[in-house]
This record gives sequence, structure tokens and C-alpha cells, in this order.
Amino acid sequence: MPRPSELTVPTETGPGRLLVSPAEHPAALLWLGHGAGGGAGARDLVALAETLPRHGVTVVRHEQPWVLAGRRIAPRPAVLDAGWLAAAPAVAELAAGVPVAVGGRSAGARVACRTAAAVGAAAVVCLAFPLHPPGRPERSRAEELLRPTVPVLVAQGTRDAFGTADEITAAAAGAPAVEVLPVGGADHAMAVGRSGPVDQEAALALLAAAVGPFLRRSVPTR
Repeated sequence: MPRPSELTVPTETGPGRLLVSPAEHPAALLWLGHGAGGGAGARDLVALAETLPRHGVTVVRHEQPWVLAGRRIAPRPAVLDAGWLAAAPAVAELAAGVPVAVGGRSAGARVACRTAAAVGAAAVVCLAFPLHPPGRPERSRAEELLRPTVPVLVAQGTRDAFGTADEITAAAAGAPAVEVLPVGGADHAMAVGRSGPVDQEAALALLAAAVGPFLRRSVPTR
């Protein structure tokens, strides 16, 4: 399998970075954004980058300009969307004609849902979608989750304070394009405690094992 590489992308708010984990013979590309509390090294993003290329999916992890600049607080959603969209031409070039699916964890999942139509995404993969702020279920972001018109997979922890897998399932009721993958015992960081039904390694393996088949079902191949 080819070695990962890095690509700097200019934006109006500074450079962003694409971390490319290429498949040797790609059938699709998965473009992933990170959350508001960290970068591309999040455990679930890394698990997908390490696993999916072996199954014909190139994974591109997108680091937003604010992370590269060393800031601790993410900017407002419109700025995140602009930083993401600025990388779209570079991602299309990396895809080299294969279909592109988008996704990300937490705030990155929101960005992917909001911009899926604009970038022509074939599918969306949401990791720990923040359905609402902790303890504030009335402030639902379900509209963003349901905005894509393409297939959506949501991998959600059963202990996620930003919305459990059951809450995501209820919010997506009646939306046939949305699939929900419960990750037993996982919190918003996809961390599994010692009392969880599976250990950390098994939880991440479950996640990676689900995304590949979802993409094969959802993304048209050449």
C-alpha cells in the first residue's frame, strides 16, 4: 500500500492540510474533517485512515487552518465551511475521477453534511455527530444531519453526551437515507470505558468494518 502523504491547501484564513492515505487501486475517496476539540489524529479518523486503503478507499483527513495555526478554539460554522470548500479542488484532483464521499467527526461531520451537495458528495460518513449540546436536547441540529440527499452513515456512541445512538435514530426516523451504527459503550470521543461491552480496539475495528461496506453499497464505482 502506498505511504501516506501531506498536501498544503491555501485558504482565505491561512493554510489547511490534507493528510492522504492512498489506496493502491482506489474505487472511492473518503474526505474526512476533524472536530472542534482536536485534529486529524482523533482515534476514529486514524482507524479509518489505517484500515480503508487496504479495501480500495483512499482516505483524506483534512486539518482546518485554525488547527495548523495553533488556535485552541474553532471558528464559526461559516468559516469552517469556507476552509473545507477551499480544499475541494485539491481533493477532486486526488480522487482522479473516482467518487468522493465526505464525512468527519463531531463538528467535521456537521461541515460535511452542510456542504455535501456543494461538493457533489456521493455519500456522507458521520462520526459522533453532535446532535445537540450536552444537556440541551432542545437545541437540535437534526436539520443539518438530514440535509444531505445522498446515503448517510452515522457511527454514534451509546454514551455520547452530544446525542446517543438512540437519539440519532429517533431524529432520523422516516429518513431512509440515514443509517445509524451504535458503538456500544463509546462516548463522544469514541472512547470506551473498562465496563463497556467491547474494548477500545474492538470498538474501532467495528467502526472501520462498517464504513467500508457502507461505501461499497452507497458509492457508484467506475
